[in-house]
Amino acid sequence: MVDYIGVTDVARLIQAIGPGKFIERLALEILADYRRWHEFEKSARMASHSEVGVIELMPTSDGRLFSFKYVNGHPKNTAEGLLTVTAFGVLADVATGYPLLLSELTVTTALRTAAMSALAAQWLARRDNRVMALIGNGAQSEFQSIAFHRMLGIRVLRLYDVDPLATSKLERNLRAMPELRDLELVRTSSTTEACRGADIVTTVTADKKNAVILTPPMVAPGMHLNAVGGDCPGKTELHGDILRMPQARVIVEYEPQSRIEGEIQQMDASYPVTEFANVVLGRAPGRRSDSDITIFDSVGFALEDYSALRFLHALLNEGHIPRRQIDLVPVLDNPKDLFGGTLGAGVARPRLIKTG
Repeated sequence: MVDYIGVTDVARLIQAIGPGKFIERLALEILADYRRWHEFEKSARMASHSEVGVIELMPTSDGRLFSFKYVNGHPKNTAEGLLTVTAFGVLADVATGYPLLLSELTVTTALRTAAMSALAAQWLARRDNRVMALIGNGAQSEFQSIAFHRMLGIRVLRLYDVDPLATSKLERNLRAMPELRDLELVRTSSTTEACRGADIVTTVTADKKNAVILTPPMVAPGMHLNAVGGDCPGKTELHGDILRMPQARVIVEYEPQSRIEGEIQQMDASYPVTEFANVVLGRAPGRRSDSDITIFDSVGFALEDYSALRFLHALLNEGHIPRRQIDLVPVLDNPKDLFGGTLGAGVARPRLIKTG
């Protein structure tokens, strides 16, 4: 039997632990895994692109556990009442190849993306951050807001979205959370206005195109840019001249993947970037001075999903939710007799229940 965590299970976990604390604990798990970067198999994700979206597989292993995530990205889905991103994942035992956990990762991906964003900002942003511009107020925006409030001490959010209803949704959801009662929400009329006075700018837009969300005049010395939305080929958010600014320092998760999918797909192969693992391991500086413009070119990496799946599996032992299991793998008296143990004579078969 294989442990199973569904959407309702994750919702109950968040209610039991609290969203801010959950994100913070998940960020610590991600940090611990980045600190053993050398132990992981690393590869760019396998992607199947179409005109309307992308379907991807994201595998990794540390030699003891293996994980993969199935994830899609279809920006036009919302027009049909569907989610832009859905995902599920598997955690498996390398020694036997047996799956240990099958889990939803749609909600969990939003949580781990926010956890990774805030974790990177802890290492890259200035220490006196209080104001963040949040450009794009869709499905990821609440999670980013909670993470930066909890982990960075953000107290003012300057909001902008081309869809005013998205901003209204975000305001309504955040104001309903007691833990965010000291978070001031400022609705703005443009990206330029949202960025004015911000210490951190988070861009998390959904359109699958080379968009220009931020331009150099919007970027001030000392800012930290959390570029989340550009996460596949042909999809970016930052004007290329921001990356060329003398003070700019770009930090990525896994360089070979970010060269294909990140903001740096706009630049040639000689453009210098730093992998986040090298920052946390002390091999490279993140921010060198208060005037640096640090850019976290976030596309999401398989290690973060590994951390999330490992964390979810560990939480089953804390008793927050009932443990559920599914018969994903046959259990046989004779492992050499798959047919006899599943389809052969005398094996219990499900009864058909007539209805109507």
